[in-house]
Amino acid sequence: MSAITDTERAEILARHAGAIRGSLTARIATIGTIAALLGLFVYGLTTLETTLWRVLSGFGNLGTFVALMLPPDPGSWARTIIFVQALFETIAIAFLGTVLAAILALPLGFVAARNVIANRLVHFFARRSLDTIRGVDALIWALIWVNVVGLGPFAGMLAIMTADLGAFGKLYSEAIEAADRKPVEGVTSVGGGRLHEIRFGLLPQVLPVIASQVLYFIESNTRSSTIIGIVGAGGIGLYLAETIRTLEWQQVSFLILLILVAVSVIDLISSRLRFAIIGKRAA
Repeated sequence: MSAITDTERAEILARHAGAIRGSLTARIATIGTIAALLGLFVYGLTTLETTLWRVLSGFGNLGTFVALMLPPDPGSWARTIIFVQALFETIAIAFLGTVLAAILALPLGFVAARNVIANRLVHFFARRSLDTIRGVDALIWALIWVNVVGLGPFAGMLAIMTADLGAFGKLYSEAIEAADRKPVEGVTSVGGGRLHEIRFGLLPQVLPVIASQVLYFIESNTRSSTIIGIVGAGGIGLYLAETIRTLEWQQVSFLILLILVAVSVIDLISSRLRFAIIGKRAA
C-alpha cells in the first residue's frame, strides 16, 4: 500500500475539517455546559454556607458521637431478640417489595420498549408514567402508604414495590431495546407470531439481565427499608429512630452493626448469584 501524498492529505483534511475541528455549535454547547456546572457548584457552596471550619468542626463532633457509640451494646438479651426480629422484618420488606415490583414491571417494560410497541403515543405515555413513579423517592411513598394502609411493615413493602416499579420498568425496557434482533427474526421466519417473538426471541436474552438487576435491588432495598422504617413503615428503622431520639448511642451502634452485617451477607450472596448468571449467559 503506497503512502498518500501531501496533496491527498490536504484534500482529506479539507473534506473532514468539520469533524476534526468540531462545529462552532458543539464548542459553544460544551463551553456553556461547563460554565453552567461551575456556576451551579459555586451557587451550591454559597447557598449551603459551606466553609472549611464547619467541615473540620463537624469531624470533631462526629468523633465525639463515635466515642459515645463504643462499645456497641443492645442493652439486654430481650432487646437483642427484638432487634434481630426487626432486622429480619426489614429483609422481608425489601425482598417482597423487590420481587413484586420485578413481576409487575415485566409487562410495563415490554410496553415501554420501542421494538415491541411501535406506537409512539403508547410508548410516550408508558415512559412518562414510569418516570413519574420513579421520580418519587421510596421515603415519600412510605409516607403515602402509611396514611393509606396504616403503620407497619405492609406499608413499607408497598413503598419499596411502588418505588421500584418505575425503576424496573425503565431498566427492562432498555434491556429489551438492546436485545439482538436475530433470534426474533429467526422466530418470525418459521411462522411465529408476535407473542412467540417475545417468548422465544426476547425473553431468553433479557431474563439473565433482569435476574441480575433484581438481585442488586434486593441488596440495595435492604438499606432503603431501614430508612422507611423511621416514618413508621416497620422494620429495624423504627428502633433506630427511637434509640437516636432517646440518645442510646451504644444501641444505635449495635443496630448499625446489625444492618452492616445483613447488607454484607446479602451482597455476598447476590454477587455470587450474579456472577453465576453472567457465566451461564456467556457460556
